[in-house]
Amino acid sequence: MAKEGSKDEQIGFHKGALATLAKEREEMQKILVIVEQLMQMHIKELKGLGVDLAAQAKEATKKESKGKGKKIDELI
Repeated sequence: MAKEGSKDEQIGFHKGALATLAKEREEMQKILVIVEQLMQMHIKELKGLGVDLAAQAKEATKKESKGKGKKIDELI
């Protein structure tokens, strides 16, 4: 930031920015809680329908690790 304005103005600006960002962070945390709850609901329903997400995640991890270490021409 340029050295414009008095020190008190600069302090006020930075304090205001931090207060705004703190409120934004609180709102983001609320959104994350809601998203997590929705994900858990869908996971529960999928389990009830017999979908094994853990097995699918392991399979996806295996496929990713198989691609590592290959030469670029083997991946194309």
